[in-house]
Amino acid sequence: MPAKVTETKPTYEQAQLQLQLYEQRREPRLREARDWYFKNYFVSSMEESMRIAAPGTDSGALVMMVFSYWEQACALLNYELLHEDLFFETSGEFFGVWERVRPVIEEGRKMFSMPGFLAHIEKAARRFEAWCEKRSPGQIAAMRKNMEQMRPKTQSA
Repeated sequence: MPAKVTETKPTYEQAQLQLQLYEQRREPRLREARDWYFKNYFVSSMEESMRIAAPGTDSGALVMMVFSYWEQACALLNYELLHEDLFFETSGEFFGVWERVRPVIEEGRKMFSMPGFLAHIEKAARRFEAWCEKRSPGQIAAMRKNMEQMRPKTQSA
């Protein structure tokens, strides 16, 4: 168990909302989308992103399902409707989503004239990095190394 840094406990309402988010993750189409995303979404440019998950395609719809689910969950966190420690201790997948899109997010925001696209995931990811470093220095670097090893060997970093 990571070192305790905060003294607050989740409220009953925060715990219930967290469980509702988990239940939504179990929806079959979202499960399919999450599975597809982590098996296939390895991009280093918007050109690659458009090639494998363009808007209007099935794979594009899967990516947007993943993005929109985690953007909403992270918005709840950022608006303090969820308990930070509980969320970070049990919901690290959003960070993996962010790490996959991080290399191209600025290019994508410009391309689609959406400067706030995935801003809640980005803010939560930054908070998560700081949270992890307080509890387990080096954890983020190790996570990134593990994520890079998941990249298919035929693709460049």
